[in-house]
Amino acid sequence: MKNLQRWIELEGAVNVRDLGGLETTDGSATVHGRILRSDNLQGLTPADIATLVETHKVRHVVDLRSTAEVTLEGPGPLTTVPEVTIHHHTLFAEGGRYTDVEADRVLPWQDRAADDELRVTGFYYGYLRDRPDSVVRALRVMAHDDGAVIVHCAAGKDRTGVLCALALTVAGATREAILADYVATGDRLERILVRLRASDTYRRDLDSRPADDHLPRPSYMEHFLDILDTRFGGPLGWLDAHGWTPDDATALRARLLS
Repeated sequence: MKNLQRWIELEGAVNVRDLGGLETTDGSATVHGRILRSDNLQGLTPADIATLVETHKVRHVVDLRSTAEVTLEGPGPLTTVPEVTIHHHTLFAEGGRYTDVEADRVLPWQDRAADDELRVTGFYYGYLRDRPDSVVRALRVMAHDDGAVIVHCAAGKDRTGVLCALALTVAGATREAILADYVATGDRLERILVRLRASDTYRRDLDSRPADDHLPRPSYMEHFLDILDTRFGGPLGWLDAHGWTPDDATALRARLLS
């Protein structure tokens, strides 16, 4: 996997990359130019918009932010582009005031587990527990075949990371490739935090913890996927139990594999 080929350099977003080029279990790789992932898109410049819409053919935005975040930050400049459709599917499980930047907060149902990895894992599982409808609908948008899709939240790490891990699982990406995609956000973490701290919406949550606490560690995503393996027979088992169909899976695989 060549990470440098996956990053998309923009002025107004710093954690933008393509889900193409990731190894699959059959020895092939996911296709470039179909699904992108990103941090907050509020700061996109006209040049950024041209890069996404004209160069990368983005036609759909999956916005995973909470309703509070969208209200406070605004829906973003891509809402003014006629070619682009915005799909707001909040995962509605924020741990901070408005955001999920305190993803290692202990949740009540975990019996206050001491292990930090399990805390983050529980937070991620909370997205699926609280808003399975949004998870399934967002993945269906990612399967659209009329142009590229970009999925984002605030940092492009937790909510976006979970959705992309599920999409890559459906496409047959290897576990190693899924974990590598998740931790790649760490390469841009300092720049992400600078961006978010410039916003009143995110600053208080971010300042409540040291920067290192926000680092995506492979064990976090691995434990989350292990929970799905244990409870549902894998991510596909969870999706099937929540209305995901064989046609949905075929469409998403086609998007990422052909």
